[in-house]
Amino acid sequence: MSNMSSARPIRTTGRYLVLLPEENVSSGMSALSDSTGVRDIDDSAASNLGVAVVDLDPDQLQSLTTAVAGDAPMLAVEPEQILYALEGDSTSTQTASYLQGYKDGVANLVGSLNNGTLTPDQQITTSKFTDAAATWGLQATKVVNSSYSGSGIKVAVLDTGLDLTHPDFAGRIMTSESFIGGEDVQDLNGHGTHCIGTACGSLTPPDPSFPMRYGVAYNAEIFVGKVLSNEGSGADGGILAAIDRAISSRCQIISMSLGASTVAGTPFSPIYESIAQRALSRGTLIIAAAGNESFRPRFINPVGRPANCPSIMSVAALDNQLQVAYFSNGSINPDGGQIDIAAPGVDVYSTWTTKASSDSSRYLSISGTSMATPHVAGIAALYAEATGKRGLELWGILMRDAQRLSLPSVDVGVGLVQAPV
Repeated sequence: MSNMSSARPIRTTGRYLVLLPEENVSSGMSALSDSTGVRDIDDSAASNLGVAVVDLDPDQLQSLTTAVAGDAPMLAVEPEQILYALEGDSTSTQTASYLQGYKDGVANLVGSLNNGTLTPDQQITTSKFTDAAATWGLQATKVVNSSYSGSGIKVAVLDTGLDLTHPDFAGRIMTSESFIGGEDVQDLNGHGTHCIGTACGSLTPPDPSFPMRYGVAYNAEIFVGKVLSNEGSGADGGILAAIDRAISSRCQIISMSLGASTVAGTPFSPIYESIAQRALSRGTLIIAAAGNESFRPRFINPVGRPANCPSIMSVAALDNQLQVAYFSNGSINPDGGQIDIAAPGVDVYSTWTTKASSDSSRYLSISGTSMATPHVAGIAALYAEATGKRGLELWGILMRDAQRLSLPSVDVGVGLVQAPV
């Protein structure tokens, strides 16, 4: 398929991300200062991830690049980019040899967990689902049949924040922090509130006018990280700082319905890949949206940044007939950039930012890989509760138990995510 979308152009901030050695961050920070002469370094993503963010002029950048290429204790440098909420359509109802070895390890884990065979529930199938007592997505993923609730599991959703006044989240155990300067956690956009609703929304919404269940891990603890502004954009530095904080807060799952578009041949970020590996080693699985820049069947765009990293679980979107959504990106780039799994992402009903006095604004059905991603995150929380597995083992179970579809793996990965029952 040709790659001819009207995706946003890449935007950078003028700052740079610097990857430091995990075992000696302080030495890396010293080398960074010594090589550039810069003392004002943002170390908010350094404690767990070993990433520093720094503002450099051209001469300082050259000095840093030379030091990285030499024997200094710094591993990589790349420009800081702007990422966006991966917005979709609204309606009236409103995922080098080491890396290849890593992916082979996931595949082998899936095979060993499942003995190389498919259970009856995993066989290729097609269906059509409609919203009823629960959203079609919760039906298709068998969340409605699960006896698990995410109890004892902490899910971080990094997005535009949360409508803290929304009645459906009253009384929930929650931690919140804004990583956007000048803005608090309160979500004036809606995107974050929608994603948190899907991942961790209530079992029984309190408003009898809107009784449909839409949330997956209704007993999970929520970490709200505002990494995108009320306009829906944010820089790498804030996102990485939030990931670092989520790991410190013992979040087992991080859900990111955000990204930047890529083009065919674009490599994944070595810094995001390294931080995802470091997160997995600490028992934290990062799940991210594949992106919405395709227009099937005319053209398919590759998975966006940072979901194109091999160590981040990349999620595609399906419609209620379990067909790949027209906008959902695909596995175009051979070195990384593959779709890992798919989830409901078309006409997904969930919470929305309360506006004025209109009760109807509390909920909305919208579409996007953004909407698919929190389905997987919430279901990951159910498996984390059910099995006690974390990190790479949790990834393997999600892949093992997915429902196979009569669609190419380049579009949907292993298939439709399924909840434990």
